[in-house]
Amino acid sequence: MTYDIRTSRPQDFALFAEIENAAGALFADAGMPEIASHEPTDLEFIEAAARAGAVFVATADDTPAGFILSAPLDRAMHIFELSVHPLHGRNGLGRRLVDAVCAHTADDGFEAVTLSTFRDIPWNGPFYRSCGFRELERHEWTPALLLAHYHEGDIGLPLERRCFMRKDM
Repeated sequence: MTYDIRTSRPQDFALFAEIENAAGALFADAGMPEIASHEPTDLEFIEAAARAGAVFVATADDTPAGFILSAPLDRAMHIFELSVHPLHGRNGLGRRLVDAVCAHTADDGFEAVTLSTFRDIPWNGPFYRSCGFRELERHEWTPALLLAHYHEGDIGLPLERRCFMRKDM
């Protein structure tokens, strides 16, 4: 199958919840059923990210198979969500989506890409390290990252397993 990466279109957004739910189910297999049951990103946030940042999709026959949401946070482009439908997994789509955000970030003059992720889940922390990201020490967190950390606690994410990562452009 041939996949393309392109900027998202508003009509793509309705398919993101299905992709995110399918990708989230992998957390149940990793012993984290509470993560698998989280609500997908709401449409209002997706639309806001598309207006302010960069939202890309990986497509098969122009149908979204994965997506990445990023938008400015402090002085960096921040990845808020990366999901690839498991039926299309293991094809390099996640890496290609991250690369698209990194290229956009560099073109727009941002100094870095940041994200929050599980440090020990193979398709999270280790994946992003393989893409050139490094884990931030707590003293490196910006005010916005600290607020994001508090929010993750409020929604029930296990904070001891979470980390912020950064890739300088």
